[in-house]
Amino acid sequence: MSREILTVVETVSNEKGLNPEDIFEAIEQALVVSTKKKVYTEQPEVAIRVHIDRKTGDYDTYRFWTVVADEDHEMPACQLAISDLDESQYQIGDIVEEQIESIEFGRIAATQAKQVIIQKIREAERSLVADAFESHLGEIVSGEIKKQSRDAYIVDLGDNAEGYLAKDQTLPRELLRPKSRVNAILYQVNRDGRSPQLMLSRTNNEMLIALMHKEVPEISEQIIEIRDVARLPGLRAKISVKTNDHRIDPVGACIGMRGTRIQAVQQELDGERIDVVVWNEDPAQYIISSLEPADVSGLVIDEDTKTADVIFATSDQLARAIGSQGQNVRLASELTGYKLNMILESEYNERLQSESQAVIDLFYERLEVDRDLAEVLAEVGFTDIESVAYAPAEEFHEIDGLDDETIAALQARAKEVIIADEIAKQQNIKEPSAELLALDDMTPAIAYKLAERDIITLDDLAEQAVFDIEDIEGLDADSAGKLIMNARQSWFA
Repeated sequence: MSREILTVVETVSNEKGLNPEDIFEAIEQALVVSTKKKVYTEQPEVAIRVHIDRKTGDYDTYRFWTVVADEDHEMPACQLAISDLDESQYQIGDIVEEQIESIEFGRIAATQAKQVIIQKIREAERSLVADAFESHLGEIVSGEIKKQSRDAYIVDLGDNAEGYLAKDQTLPRELLRPKSRVNAILYQVNRDGRSPQLMLSRTNNEMLIALMHKEVPEISEQIIEIRDVARLPGLRAKISVKTNDHRIDPVGACIGMRGTRIQAVQQELDGERIDVVVWNEDPAQYIISSLEPADVSGLVIDEDTKTADVIFATSDQLARAIGSQGQNVRLASELTGYKLNMILESEYNERLQSESQAVIDLFYERLEVDRDLAEVLAEVGFTDIESVAYAPAEEFHEIDGLDDETIAALQARAKEVIIADEIAKQQNIKEPSAELLALDDMTPAIAYKLAERDIITLDDLAEQAVFDIEDIEGLDADSAGKLIMNARQSWFA
């Protein structure tokens, strides 16, 4: 019997290339399972341990119990109460065990153990594959399409390793057939047995980066850095680069002589068009470069909201910047991290004029100044009542005809307007009813937001539709519907 165990270990180890220790542990676990099924059928919670001598193949079986406090003594089959033992020899947490008769590792035990051994072997094999490929994360791997299902391709990577290439990780127009070879980026290695182990992708940004490393030696040598990547896989991509050696043109190096380098990358990605632009720490210059080949006429950036108005002199340049189906502006926005609003110069000037006129009317009506002064205030950069009220007095000095006394009076008037608006706002705050505040799932913040919309009582809320209130901060369609139904309970009552 001991010889049979050693033979199993040696055979499986040689065939599968596994650590013999993993196989010994699998057999020990299998003998535990078999012992419980054969000897302790009525006590599945019994604790069993089997130890195999790694040299001789002989094995011993032990039953053991864990020492627990009296109040925790709930499973006598595998626990002993401390009060039943000599407390001078044992303490809580100790293990008490006794050797029992071992079952034979015969045909019945081997059959029962088969699934445990197979599972252990699979786990060990997955561990070996994970160990072999974990160091290749983020690299391109190559293999042969072994089979395909409705959702994915299984790629044979050699040495019993299989990659999982989901169809949504392939390029839109490419057709991969069994026996054909494919290159993909290894972007994830799973060690658990519940999901595919080696996750591959051809749409991941890392695929493009890895191909550029392969085709452009200056990138591998860190003379050129890849800073940002934006892709519409299989269609178009933008990649920004920066040189660490000012003697080298980073765009020219990436494109190569007569475009040979970039063409090699595009060919691997099924003809995906790739624009290489120069990265710049100045957001304005970076945005302008990202929109090439369009010529930008002007740019207004809001750093706080990460938005930019991009202005074009002609509709032709605007169309070129937007690109086919909006691809160019979409990729430029993703590359730079800014939301880009594209606008013609004529439209932008009209908008500025309209905004300026609105500011002039505001100053004329609320500050009670003549229209000429209102226009001058707008021209020098004041945009609202608050900016007039709290600006340093020096900012008014460039306006002809304003002395310190007039400036003080103007700012005092602006502050009066702000105070009056705040008082009016406070007086117009509507109070939700006590019943509305007490409604199940209601919060004070939501109740006051409802009151701002004249939803004061339970009946007011009950008459609403979900789409009337789901846009309120703190609500969504589900929670809005729940509040409305809670309010309607008063009707049924």
